[in-house]
Amino acid sequence: MQRYIAPHLPQPAQPFPHAVADDRYLFLSGLVAADLPDGAALAGDTAAEARAVMAAIRDILADDGLTTAALVRVDVYLTDLDAMPAFDAVYAEFFPAGATPARTCVEIARLFGGCTVEVTATARRG
Repeated sequence: MQRYIAPHLPQPAQPFPHAVADDRYLFLSGLVAADLPDGAALAGDTAAEARAVMAAIRDILADDGLTTAALVRVDVYLTDLDAMPAFDAVYAEFFPAGATPARTCVEIARLFGGCTVEVTATARRG
């Protein structure tokens, strides 16, 4: 197992890496905008948070030689399910047509940094 800290993201404040990989899968830890450089300023704007988080996920995948087409599962946590259309509009921008992964989206009471969006993902390597 490889533990991975993304060079373009701040060192995680919590005791976990940005991702863990084995020979077949890359498992990404949950990301919120407050985990990203200057991302805390986005808190409360679902679309802006979604764009920042999905871009960070795209960049972590690229560091491993992957694209978002390699994602096989995504878990989305929103503080308000009524914001799902705003999230989905941004989310769709990150995938080629017909290449969206399996996904769960749930409402959760509270997220780190006052954020409204958290995303975790699993990608197939190779």
